[in-house]
Amino acid sequence: MAVFKYGDDINTDLLFPGRYTYTCSKAEEIIPHLLEDLDSDFAKKVKKDDFIIAGENFGCGSSREQPALGFKAIGIEAIIAKSFARIFFRASINQGLLLIECREAVDSYKEGDGVEILPEKGEIKVGNNFFKIPPLNAELLKIRDSGGLINYARKKLLEQRGI
Repeated sequence: MAVFKYGDDINTDLLFPGRYTYTCSKAEEIIPHLLEDLDSDFAKKVKKDDFIIAGENFGCGSSREQPALGFKAIGIEAIIAKSFARIFFRASINQGLLLIECREAVDSYKEGDGVEILPEKGEIKVGNNFFKIPPLNAELLKIRDSGGLINYARKKLLEQRGI
């Protein structure tokens, strides 16, 4: 597990360059360009179950969903930030990507610290420190576990129909 740490106001153009907006729509096309203009080695280094830690207003800018789709597809466990732009937050939920706001955890992180999310306890562990987070909404966890909002809605519809 690795942690990638970034600062404040990381906009969607830094997460996924706008020049690819209309040419990349599938996860396998998006992944090589994630954070390309901010951290050119990110797509080569990131692995399943890695974390991103960031400052204020992560995901500000345009409404493109490619960053959330790419992060989910590449296997990012969660993004922990001081705050998220609302439009990125919603796009991430749609993709089943877990976002957690916890200013104290971000401030305490030092390079090399391990990060663990304990959703049942409403905690994040950073290094040897534990931080309380609001309990994660059960429906949001179901959306995440289903692989995104569309998969979750499809599953609910089939259950309602007894299929």
